[in-house]
Amino acid sequence: MTALTLSTAGAATLRADALVVGVAKAADGGKGLVVAPGAEAVDSAFDGKLAAVLETLGASGAEGEVTKVPSAGGLKAPLVLAVGLGRAPEKDEAYDAEALRRAAGSAARALTGVKKAGFALPVEATEDVSAVAEGALLGAYAFTAYQERGKDAKGPLAEVVLLGAKPRDKAAKAAAERALAVAEEVNRARDLINTPPNDLTPEAFAAVVAAAGKENRVKVQVLDEKALAKGGYGGILGVGAGSQNPPRLVRLAYTHPDAEKTLALVGKGITYDSGGISLKPAGHNETMKCDMSGAAAVFAAVVAVARLGLPVNVTGWLALAENMPSGSAVRPGDVLRMYSGKTVEVLNTDAEGRLVLADALTRASEENPDAIVDVATLTGAMVLALGNRTFGIMANDDAFRTAIHEIAEEVGEQSWPMPLPAELRKGMDSPTADIANMGERMGGGLVAGLFLKEFVGEGIIWAHLDIAGPAFNEAAPYGYTPKGGTGSAVRTLVRLAERAAEGDLG
Repeated sequence: MTALTLSTAGAATLRADALVVGVAKAADGGKGLVVAPGAEAVDSAFDGKLAAVLETLGASGAEGEVTKVPSAGGLKAPLVLAVGLGRAPEKDEAYDAEALRRAAGSAARALTGVKKAGFALPVEATEDVSAVAEGALLGAYAFTAYQERGKDAKGPLAEVVLLGAKPRDKAAKAAAERALAVAEEVNRARDLINTPPNDLTPEAFAAVVAAAGKENRVKVQVLDEKALAKGGYGGILGVGAGSQNPPRLVRLAYTHPDAEKTLALVGKGITYDSGGISLKPAGHNETMKCDMSGAAAVFAAVVAVARLGLPVNVTGWLALAENMPSGSAVRPGDVLRMYSGKTVEVLNTDAEGRLVLADALTRASEENPDAIVDVATLTGAMVLALGNRTFGIMANDDAFRTAIHEIAEEVGEQSWPMPLPAELRKGMDSPTADIANMGERMGGGLVAGLFLKEFVGEGIIWAHLDIAGPAFNEAAPYGYTPKGGTGSAVRTLVRLAERAAEGDLG
């Protein structure tokens, strides 16, 4: 993992392999390039002509644009990397935290193979310190566990030195420590999502969680297939019935003596989704190792909360199964008796995520938390509605849905509130069972949310995050987002836990 330090050293005197500075388009619609605050010493080393030099090299200040220029001996660092921040803010306004986060991420990605880089970006407020540190650490991520690494292989940026934030400033130090904990846990989720499904079975996933629990004072309980059968978890067992790798339900629990609120997080953990008997066609199953992204997000968030020592109680529920076709697999037309006692007619075995989540939601509800949030790569319909970078938020409480949307925007995760239209519930009526696992095709993401709502305990505030779009990036990396697993929703869940610790759940 990339190291993070705060330094009082000036940018001109820092001994590093590279210096990162920000540049922006002139404010008020003006023309030309401006050097962002934090880089004054670097600009002086260029005789005040850094912007002109960068413009000559084609820099425009566009968000995420990276331009490299030799320091020509005017600095201790041999290389200056200028990263675009977009339009400069108006007078008396500050740079947007997400713009700083993305810029730091773009810079870190461009510094692959570099040992040490100083980041001289604008850090006028504590929020800026957090954003730059977080962006740099997330941008420096690389998944190389399955690649041969020769002696000449370039690894991610090894050390980030944050300039302009005083190490003895308690607020700045706390912001940096929080950023490090959160970024490391996001990257833990990314590692799990990127792990091939032949290695990350439900049993293997549960073992990873158990080991992390011991390291971070988090209690972990694992229900294997025998315990699931004894407990009547028909949804999880049904989905896992076709695989030689049996399912698991994992409970994580972090408690704090001063906690006044309890938050339950539930994650879909389909370690590979073939679709089952309703088999996915070629072109739709190659990335289905990512169908456990919700469980990875919940796991990482609980560990992050424990590392931060937040005064809130948090439980995490990971519903882990592998959805495969075989002679023992659930068939379309089968009826499953869920943990709640309700029966579900399975019309499509590729609508399996809602089945494992239903059991976990019921079980989580038994502990009567103040709120439940489930996270899942649940429907392609949500991707069609919101695209590849935005997750949908549904809830049984409008204020809670709004609060999560605001939190997601605050931490830089794109999201959008979605409705739960009551009229769509009728489409899941079954002549055989209490409910079917499919309904109307149009609005399929909303139908899935309505199905889950049926399994939430009465009187409990609940929200559902459908992260099917942003969980796995198949396109080129951008900002602090890599190709592959992204760790979507981890930062939102951690901030929600912080709000709960403050007594505010919307």
